[in-house]
Amino acid sequence: MIELCENIEFERIYIEFRDKVTRYVRGKIANEQDAEDVVSDVFVKVFNGLYGYDRKKSSVSTWIYTIAHNTVIDHYKTAKSVCELPGNLCSEDNIDEALLNEEALEDLANALERLTERERDIIILHYYSGKTLKNIAEKMNISYSYVKLLHGNALKALRVIMNKGRFEGE
Repeated sequence: MIELCENIEFERIYIEFRDKVTRYVRGKIANEQDAEDVVSDVFVKVFNGLYGYDRKKSSVSTWIYTIAHNTVIDHYKTAKSVCELPGNLCSEDNIDEALLNEEALEDLANALERLTERERDIIILHYYSGKTLKNIAEKMNISYSYVKLLHGNALKALRVIMNKGRFEGE
């Protein structure tokens, strides 16, 4: 019964604040996809915190805007280390012929093995299966921002591993 009441309360809050939170976040984050992710994150936090929310401490609107504000700040903290990569980064036109030789592919396979399972999955889904980072986020049930962060970290790690192997092999 409590869960049903919480769901009804959340639905009412979501309907009332959805547009307001979206405008607030879009005013702070220019990238539309990032803004959508942040708005989703805000309402996940609202839903998860609804049971513990204390009406005596603040109004619902103050509580929600505080969550929105903090979520925007968290977005910029994690996005700072992530660079946006062009979508055509790995199109067939840009593949260097040297990467197609057997030795380079073996080095790449070995380097992929040194990544975490999640990073490796993102690289394979993005570059081999052609999935967008947004699709990967949905498929892995994690936020788009987190997928971008993992993607950037995986590319940096691959670059370091591959460069290290080149210098050791020379």
